[in-house]
Parts: sequence; structure tokens; C-alpha cells
Amino acid sequence: MKKILIIDDDPTICLMLQGLLKRKNFDADTVFSAGEALKKLEINQFDLVLSDFRLPDFDGLELLQKIKSMHPHVPVIIMTSYADIRTAVSAIKMGAFEYVTKPLNPDEILLQINSALTKSEEPKSSKNSQEKKNKEGLEFVSGNSPNSLQIDQYIKLVAPTDMSVIIEGESGTGKEIAARRIHFDSKRKKKAFVAVDCGALSTDLAGSELFGHIKGSFTGAINDKEGQFESAQGGTLFLDEIGNLSYEIQMKLLRALQERKVRRIGSNKDIDVDVRIVVATNEDLSVAVNNGDFREDLYHRLNEFKITVPALRNRIEDIELFSNYFLELSNNELNKEITGFSSEVLEKFKSYSWPGNLRELRNVIRRSVLLSPEKKVELTSLPNEILNDNANSGFVVEGSNLKLIQAANEKELIVSTLRKVNYNKSKAARMLNIDRKTLYNKIKQYGIDI
Repeated sequence: MKKILIIDDDPTICLMLQGLLKRKNFDADTVFSAGEALKKLEINQFDLVLSDFRLPDFDGLELLQKIKSMHPHVPVIIMTSYADIRTAVSAIKMGAFEYVTKPLNPDEILLQINSALTKSEEPKSSKNSQEKKNKEGLEFVSGNSPNSLQIDQYIKLVAPTDMSVIIEGESGTGKEIAARRIHFDSKRKKKAFVAVDCGALSTDLAGSELFGHIKGSFTGAINDKEGQFESAQGGTLFLDEIGNLSYEIQMKLLRALQERKVRRIGSNKDIDVDVRIVVATNEDLSVAVNNGDFREDLYHRLNEFKITVPALRNRIEDIELFSNYFLELSNNELNKEITGFSSEVLEKFKSYSWPGNLRELRNVIRRSVLLSPEKKVELTSLPNEILNDNANSGFVVEGSNLKLIQAANEKELIVSTLRKVNYNKSKAARMLNIDRKTLYNKIKQYGIDI
């Protein structure tokens, strides 16, 4: 029986979720604060954590960071209101599996929980079945916009080589999808594709996760462990959000790439590895290099080829294509027969800014299919966040106008975040997933009065 920890300061929600999960044969435990949750997690092993974003003692990002540090492989699903959608995107960057929106829908929660538990068990599957699953996914659904066609062209050019690749783009744009396409179009396609979420790894765990360890090398090392470099032998190692790795781990990674050898923690023996490296980041690594946050020599070693995946708002021509694809997936998942979208819904989709990009589009469509009483998705099935969004009203979303929209949205997000944390700049920087220096520069740039 799978064990789930529910964290919410509203006892009614806790009881509702606990009852729902117990009826579905889960072992559900509840706590009302982050402090209680951390105590539970210290002495109990849970298969999944379902946590409210707004808690009385910690903000959701702080708690998420602590949970992923304690149990990096336990999936965490965030419960949030649509007003917090941009912060929910930050949570995804920091390792949350997914988010569900309030008011809660039981079918949607169960769908996300089952998806998270299934994904957490995937390493136990055979490599052949994993490869088959990867080949049948979104990896092979391409857009028709000029931006999407250019990405396709770059992937076809670089895939047959052994060049290291940096994939840049906002969270949710499909960077891992691009990485998988590179792998399955390469000569390494019959070997493993191993994905590592660097954003979910603490400094202490990153070395063990990437390079492995031997029994007794540190407290808790009760067995020898194979690192992900060894797991990816002959294939591709995908390092997501590589900018989160500590300077020390960056140095070890550079050595592994240059010498094609790794050494498990606590061992004095090198292991030869033949691995192609593809990395992803939601920041500009060249800026991180200039700020001293990322090693310049590692950056140049990785930057043999760079692909930038554009935000969904910059490829509006693709929205209908991706919407239809997610509709098909949602129909299959939910056993529904929704035939399409009304013209008003498609217009809303094309005018909305999509801060969560493809991930948000997928979630919105899944939720809308779940709630739709008609054969087509109508406006009444869309969340208020999209119905009330007027960010792009009166603008042509291209060129300098797009930059104005993005700047206005960024300023609004920074101001609202500062207000939420009573102008505590350290907390605000963590919630925005940027460092304090960047936050100070943004405050100065936008003339924000604090």
C-alpha cells in the first residue's frame, strides 16, 4: 500500500483528501504545518507528498527544497490557486512533480498522484519498455511555426554527432523532449537515456547520484551505488537545470567529461565511461559564468552546440496543434470523448501568456476535458486565470511589443512576490528562483519602490 503525506493548514481539506485516498487504497497521513511535515519525513518513508503551497510557517518553495534534500526521489505535488500559477512554475523548476489547482477536483488529484507514482517506479522497468515509451511520447510531435521548424532542423543536424548540447528555455517549454529526440535520432538510441533533475539534488547528494559511492563511504551508504554516468553507459546522460550544481560538483563533472572517467565517492578506482552529455537550463549560463556562479571551463566544454526552445507565447501558430495532441492524451487518460475546442477557447489559448508553457497547456486541457459536460471544450470549462487574463489585450505579440509585455509581467510578478513575503528579499529571491543579486538588479531596473 502506497503511503502519502498530505500537508495543508485547512483541516477540512486534509480530511477530504485523506478519505478520498483511503477509499482508493492509499495509506494517507495528514499534518497541518511544514514543521510537522518535516518531523514526519524524518522518521517515516512516504511514496508521495501532497502539499499546499501556502503554509503558516514556511512558504511552499522552502518546504519543497527541504523535502527534496531529505528525499530527492519522492515526488511532491503542489496544491495551489491559479493566482499562484507563476510561483507553481518555480516549484516545478525546483523539483516538484506537478501542481493541482484549487478548488480541488478529486479525479484530477488522483490522476496526478497515479502519474507521479508510476513515473517514480519507471527505473524498475526494463530498458526496452522504457525506450518504447519514450518513442511514443510528445517527443515526436513537432510544431509548424518557424521557431519549431528551426528546432527540428537543429536536432536533425546535431543528433548524429557526439557533440555536447546545451538546451536553453523557460520551464515547461519541452527541453527534455528535445533532449530525448536528440538521443533517439542518434547512433546511441539503442542504449539508455538517463535524465537527472539537478534542481532536486542537494550538494551532498549530487556527487553520489552522478558518480556513485561505495559502501561505508559516508553515513547512510549501506550498499555500493552505481552513479548515473555508469547507468548511461553507451547512451545519453541528460542533466536538467544544470545551473543548480555546486561549484565542487561542476569541477568533478568537468573531469568526467574531459577524461571520460568517473570515480565513486569513497573509491580510489576510476571507471571508464562512454556517455554523451545533453544539459538543459532555464537561465543564460553565459550570464552565470560572468557572475561567477558557473565554471567557465565547464561551460565551454558543454557548449559545443546550443538549442534555444522558445516560450509557447512565441509560437502561437503551434498552440492549436499541441492543444489537439493534449486533448487526445486527456481523452485516453480520462476515458472521455471530447471532440475539440470552441473557437472562443482557441482564441483565449492564443491570447494567454502561458507562463507555464507546454506543461501548463497540458494541465489546463486535462482539467478542462475532465470538467467539460459537452462534446467540445467551452469557455465555462477553463480556469479563471485564463478567462480573466488581459495581459496581451491590444498588443501584437512580436518584436518590441513582446518585450514590453514580458517586462510588465516580470515587474508585476516581482512586486506581488515581495508583498507576499513582507518585502523579505531573501525569501522573495527563493520564491522567484533567482539569486539576491539578480533580484536587486531587477528592483533597480524596474524602479520598484520598497
